[in-house]
Amino acid sequence: MVEGERRKSEDVEELREVLSVVSKEVPALIKGIISSIFSEEAGREMGRAAASFYKELKEAGVPEDVAVRMTEDYISAFTSLGEVLKQAVGGKRRTESKDLKREGLTEGGSVEKEDKG
Repeated sequence: MVEGERRKSEDVEELREVLSVVSKEVPALIKGIISSIFSEEAGREMGRAAASFYKELKEAGVPEDVAVRMTEDYISAFTSLGEVLKQAVGGKRRTESKDLKREGLTEGGSVEKEDKG
């Protein structure tokens, strides 16, 4: 094998190893973030924060309907982040599965026969 080809092969193998580690570590990290966002303690803290936010709005003279709407928007900012993270984790797996099927592979690495029906 020529030196350039060997180096390219080594680079490809190194990239494969890095991507393997990333594909295992990143989902675990995201799951940890999601569980911390939706934990019982996080829920209590979010409730306290929302109540404090609402109270401050009312004390500042904001009308009831506006204060309620603003508080709902405030809470949705927290929950939206969690949903985005969940979709990011779930969406990645769906995309990988579609790619494997398109390439005629199963997740276990075996080759599926393509139905040419």
